[in-house]
Amino acid sequence: MDDRTRDSRDQYTFTDPSALYAEFDPKRQHQPEPGLEAELEPKPDLGEHTYRGTGRLTGRKALVTGADSGIGAATVIAFAREGADVVMSYLPEEEADAQRVASIAQDAGVQVFTIPGDLRDDAYCRELVDRAVDSLGGLDLLVNNGGKQVYAESITDLSDDQFDDTFKTNVYAMFWITKAAVPHLTPGSTIINTTSIQAYEPSPVLVDYASTKATINAFTKALAQQLAPKGIRVNAVAPGPIWTVLQVTDGQPPEKLEEFGESTPLGRMGQPAELAPAFVFLASAESSYVVGETLGVTGGKPTP
Repeated sequence: MDDRTRDSRDQYTFTDPSALYAEFDPKRQHQPEPGLEAELEPKPDLGEHTYRGTGRLTGRKALVTGADSGIGAATVIAFAREGADVVMSYLPEEEADAQRVASIAQDAGVQVFTIPGDLRDDAYCRELVDRAVDSLGGLDLLVNNGGKQVYAESITDLSDDQFDDTFKTNVYAMFWITKAAVPHLTPGSTIINTTSIQAYEPSPVLVDYASTKATINAFTKALAQQLAPKGIRVNAVAPGPIWTVLQVTDGQPPEKLEEFGESTPLGRMGQPAELAPAFVFLASAESSYVVGETLGVTGGKPTP
């Protein structure tokens, strides 16, 4: 899809979802972790040419992890175009991708701050929240999206270090950041966690990753009940197979890339741009009575 085609529609355009991205044809490829979206072919659609804001997050102050590429990047762009100032968290090795996304978001006329670091480091996670509050002048929107996914054919191939890294990145960081953020959140604030279809349909080669995503679901629903009386809503988004750099950094076996997403009822993989509206909905006042929900964006794969 070229820029002219993208410019002819936005997220409100009436379309056949089964026919979207029909020309998208990923080939087998590999990058070492954490990978760069700049080197991914074809490039994911982040909504940079299509997302149209309507002021639903005007004045909001957001912190997004895993913000350099994929779902996090699409969310940053959408939040900015909806009027939110944003702090972006990502690994230092992902600086090139992060700066591109920050530039696109800044074009919306909002403030965008970049604070790189490793989510496995509890000190960084706590400092991230403090710096976000200082930079934004407060905090009322948190998206815990940063994640690690590396396949292992057998549990005997799954090292202790990888298991530990996956849980630290996906679960512990969410806990550390959320715990540090809650004292700053006021009534009307929102927390959104990224889980996955893997929480419900775990792949045999993603034992550690799928386990973290099920944990995120439970964490979300428990914390939602705790914080709802304070006027703080907690929800989650569960993506299905989405084309991101995570897929080519051993997120799955390389031979699976060419058929990625074909098992969904829509018959295709999703794009990060198709996730961003779900995050905007859960962040906005439109979802004021939505609490403890896991919103599936799965291409039709059923969730409980």
